[in-house]
Amino acid sequence: MYYNDDTVIYFDGNFMKAKDAGTNLYGQSLHYGYSVFEGIKSYKTAHGTRIFKAKEHYERLKRSAELMHIPFDYSVDQLTDLTYELLELNGFTDAYIRPLVTCSPNMSLSKGKESYLSLLAWEWSNGYLADKMKIMTSPFQRPNPKAFKVEAKVGGHYVNSILACQDAKDKGYDEALVLDESGNVAESSGANVFYEKDGTLFTPAKGNILPGITRQTVFEICNELNIPVKETFFKPEEMRGADAAFFCGTAAEIVALDSLDDVPFTKQWEDTASEKVQQAYSKLVRVLSL
Repeated sequence: MYYNDDTVIYFDGNFMKAKDAGTNLYGQSLHYGYSVFEGIKSYKTAHGTRIFKAKEHYERLKRSAELMHIPFDYSVDQLTDLTYELLELNGFTDAYIRPLVTCSPNMSLSKGKESYLSLLAWEWSNGYLADKMKIMTSPFQRPNPKAFKVEAKVGGHYVNSILACQDAKDKGYDEALVLDESGNVAESSGANVFYEKDGTLFTPAKGNILPGITRQTVFEICNELNIPVKETFFKPEEMRGADAAFFCGTAAEIVALDSLDDVPFTKQWEDTASEKVQQAYSKLVRVLSL
C-alpha cells in the first residue's frame, strides 16, 4: 500500500529507493518511541502540486523535536524544498507525506545525541476516514499533560491512539472519542473534534489536546464565513444529540459524525454550518492552495 520497488524516499541526507532503506536496531526511537513526526498532504491544484501549510507543519516538527530534546537543524525552507523534490521524483500530486525524525543508537534513557530525517510519501486521493462515522466514548484517556508534552507530535504517544481506536473497532464503532483525566472531551485517536449546536461550533480548549493545523484552519474558515466557534471544556453528554459534529485532521480532512454512543446527531448534515466548513476546506486545499 505504501511503497513499491520504484518508490523513492529521503533518508539521512540522501534520496534512495524505499526497498533499500533500513534502520538501526539499537535506536531509541525503535525501543522507546522517542521520535517526532508530521502528517502533511499535497494536492493537485490549478497552480500545480501544492503542499498544504508546509510552513506550519515543519515549524511544528521543529518545535516537537525541541520539546523532546532531539537535535534537529534542518530549516523550514530546506524541509519544504526536499519534500517538493520527493514528490517530483515519485510523480505524486495528491499525496500523504510523513516526515519522521529518529534518534541514533542509545539504550539509555537520555536525550538524543544525533537525529536522522526520513521523508516518506505515498499517493492518497481519498480521505482517511469515512463520512458519517459512528463513534464511542473510549475507556482510554488522553495522556496526562503533566506526564507528556502533549502538544508535541511524538511517536510514542500514539500507542494510546492505537489502543483507543482498536477498542472502538472491536466494539463495532468506526472511531473513539477520547477524554482527558477530568472526563472532558479531548479528541479522537488521531484528530480534533468539533460539535455544533444552534449554529455555533464548540471544540475542546487547549491543554489536553494536540492543537492541530487543520483545527486552526477551521477557525480561519469560521472567521471568513461568520460562523461562531468557541474553545471550551465540555463532557461527552453535552455533545451527545447535538445538531452535528465532525473530526478534523490532515489525513481525515473534515469528517462528519453520525452518532456518539449510539445517540445520533440530530440535523441533516447538508443543513448544518459544519457542512459549510467541510465544503470550504475541500475548496481551500484543492483549488486555492498556494
